[in-house]
Amino acid sequence: TVCCNNPLEEDKGSLRTTGQLGSVMEESTKIAHTFAKAFLQEIDPESLFFQRADIHLHVPEGATPKDGPSAGITIITALLSLATDSAVRPNVAMTGEVSLNGKVLAVGGIKEKIIAAQRSGMKSVILPAATKRDFDDVPEFIREELTIHF
Repeated sequence: TVCCNNPLEEDKGSLRTTGQLGSVMEESTKIAHTFAKAFLQEIDPESLFFQRADIHLHVPEGATPKDGPSAGITIITALLSLATDSAVRPNVAMTGEVSLNGKVLAVGGIKEKIIAAQRSGMKSVILPAATKRDFDDVPEFIREELTIHF
């Protein structure tokens, strides 16, 4: 869940995280925030969104512990969606660790993540290019139902 307060008021802007985040995911949220701020300045230099918005990212408790870097591109997408007031298509899944310079890095569990995406009704999946070889392990009948973007 991503929430934003005071996007138009003068402030320093901040990112607060709560919920079930381990240290790796906590680091991923900070990297995602840093990259999203820099990227927004490239595409919209006039935007002051991240300088003014107090953003609260909450990861609710669930059956699966959340302590991996795989959510990096998803968090960036959510932050930029909020900053640009642009909705993300609801049938898109994505995974990938992001470096400080925005390079999307490989993550594990690709087969399982693709199967879960298909079972959840996703139509498109965005994956790191370095995971192409892992995609071959996904059953053909599942691959046929999804559009994959590397």
